[in-house]
Amino acid sequence: MAVPRVNKKLLQELESMGFPAARATRALHYSGTASLEACIDWIIDHENDPDIDQMPLVAVDIDIESPEPFHITEAMKIKAQEDQTRKKRKEEEKKLELQMEREREKERIRSGKELMEAKQILEDNERKRNIAFRNSEKEEEKRARDRIRWKLEQDKLERRVKLGLPPGHTASAELSIPVRGEIQKSLPVRSVAKSEHMRECLRCLRRNHKDDDARVQRAFQTLLIYVGNVAKNPDQEKFRKIRLSNPSFLDRVGSLIGGIEFLELCGFERTEAGEFLYLPRDKVDMATLYSAASELKSALTNPFFGLLSRDV
Repeated sequence: MAVPRVNKKLLQELESMGFPAARATRALHYSGTASLEACIDWIIDHENDPDIDQMPLVAVDIDIESPEPFHITEAMKIKAQEDQTRKKRKEEEKKLELQMEREREKERIRSGKELMEAKQILEDNERKRNIAFRNSEKEEEKRARDRIRWKLEQDKLERRVKLGLPPGHTASAELSIPVRGEIQKSLPVRSVAKSEHMRECLRCLRRNHKDDDARVQRAFQTLLIYVGNVAKNPDQEKFRKIRLSNPSFLDRVGSLIGGIEFLELCGFERTEAGEFLYLPRDKVDMATLYSAASELKSALTNPFFGLLSRDV
């Protein structure tokens, strides 16, 4: 196999126009070297061939000579320039498209990162709220146990005095001062008495409607939604204002004994016209709301809540 012999003059003309030697040789060989214009047309028609720039090989040499010299016309030059310009434009468009695709991919990655960060912040805030709520519950339970211990010690002391026995060593002296001090500090935030009053409201609601468990459960769930909305959005007035004549409110909470009283223990107040239950922003007590939520969750999860003489 050998490179075919072509018209050298036409080959030089094509190379001077910027075509590679292999492409020019292939055009001269396959176009039949009839004319320079025919070669250029062949190149244009086959510019996308995968082997356009591969040197052709033939089994025998072909001696082709042009019968007469051929001169490049201005039209041929313009056509060749247009071919090169078109090819360059396609390459630039392809590069631009790739660049735009990379930018879109970067934007998708950036949006994904921002979404993940926002989700992480929400999860962290929710975890902190849960921790604060659990800690407040533990503190309240501790205060309640200390009060009971103090009360038991006081009762024991009184009985010994009535029986004429010496007071002896009891923990009342140790408990009285710190427990009272602790209770006094905790009362402005959330008193044990208020929690017990909340619990009694829910017991009363359960006992008065013990034959309609579904309605009681719905009332507890509705109250939990009211309390939760205020705790999560204390600055939004729409969550701190309840229309008393609202049919849905009346059906779920307002018509049940203890429902409105429970909301009032959470800080809600009747407006002067008696049209709304309203919780002023400066009276929103997060500790009280957490305590209310705790009592409601206990009422929802304890199947015997309010049905016994005393709930544990």
